[in-house]
Amino acid sequence: MRFTVIGAGLAGSEAAWQIAESGEKVTLIEMKPVKYSPAHKSEYFAELVCSNSLKASRLESAAGLLKEEMARLGSLTVPLARECAVPAGGALAVDRNLFSKAVTDKIISHPNITVKHRIYEKIEPESDEIIIIATGPLTDGKLSGEISRICGDYLSFYDAAAPIVTADSVDFSKAFGASRYERGGEDDYINCPFDKPEYESFINELVNAEGAVVHDFDVYEGCMPIEKLAKRGFDAPRFGPMKPVGLIDPKTGKRPYACVQLRRENSKGTMFNLVGFQTNLKFGEQKRVFSMIPGLENAEFVRYGVMHRNSFINSPRLLNADYSLRSNEKIFFAGQITGVEGYMESAASGIMAGINAVRRARKEAALILKNTTMIGALSEYISDESVENFQPMGANFGVLPPIEPKIKNKKERYAALAERALNDLGI
Repeated sequence: MRFTVIGAGLAGSEAAWQIAESGEKVTLIEMKPVKYSPAHKSEYFAELVCSNSLKASRLESAAGLLKEEMARLGSLTVPLARECAVPAGGALAVDRNLFSKAVTDKIISHPNITVKHRIYEKIEPESDEIIIIATGPLTDGKLSGEISRICGDYLSFYDAAAPIVTADSVDFSKAFGASRYERGGEDDYINCPFDKPEYESFINELVNAEGAVVHDFDVYEGCMPIEKLAKRGFDAPRFGPMKPVGLIDPKTGKRPYACVQLRRENSKGTMFNLVGFQTNLKFGEQKRVFSMIPGLENAEFVRYGVMHRNSFINSPRLLNADYSLRSNEKIFFAGQITGVEGYMESAASGIMAGINAVRRARKEAALILKNTTMIGALSEYISDESVENFQPMGANFGVLPPIEPKIKNKKERYAALAERALNDLGI
């Protein structure tokens, strides 16, 4: 069986490395330097374009746990990142140029990897070929059209996502569970009710909050930021996503003046998104302003709202947990195009796609990690058919099943989740 990996970002590099390390030959196709995306400048593989930070190092953090799981699975990028590290407190930050060069040197010197620099345009695996598509969130041109062809109408070009909070961090002395007009279960929505003074204060801070910088490849179409809606009129949000109709606050027996609804984000009900709260506010401003919502004063944000160009497929409708395409299991996807968000998350998906591509070729059972591991939970998230309004997700403890009995202290809870994950990884 022949193996072809398209794209030499972090995901593609990891996928090719896993295949090569298993003893199989693999061709890695990279369009640079023939063509560069709007965000890429370097000729090296695994280019970091937005930040040199690979997030927290400590094991009791979601990012730290993810990297430790990757290292135990034979990651290429994690050891190299540690070798190229620069001082950054508790985070793993790297010299971007040294890191990308180190990855490139490892890839091109591996005897089982053949690198070809060209633009890949047609996805048609031959009878003896397995393909891994790891072309990133800025995939465009003919290849974008090809992905749309094999994925139906499931390719999205805009990442307009609302913030997500953990259910455990919501204050239910103020919030309550209910669907509008009692249609549906109480567990489907969490409601955060406002009285008039609370609403006035919230809107005032919302319209004066600082927005994020707009890049030249950002796109804002078909979705209005909540702060822009608020600037159209004081009552605009109250007659839009914050409308209180069909809801009765059980504490007052009356309809709230306004209400923010949180909708279940995953099947386990551990995460909820703020309905209609797509936003372009800076992350710090989101934390400050959205913590004014009654019941969210101490909310744990596992993802902030974003609005930018980001090509990703509707993975829950398309992919298996091993990152293979359900309609053609000789095609795998990896990286941010699958809906994992972040450098290391992308690299982790590449590890899993590479391992499972080899297993598929050898007619072995797929490696599906337990959802108590960070990598397994992300694999489950992108392949969970119950997920609606699918949006990219990075590593966070909200995607893991909760520890029972519940541990109230957050630091101790995270440490316990990490310990369980590594035990369940079994490596």
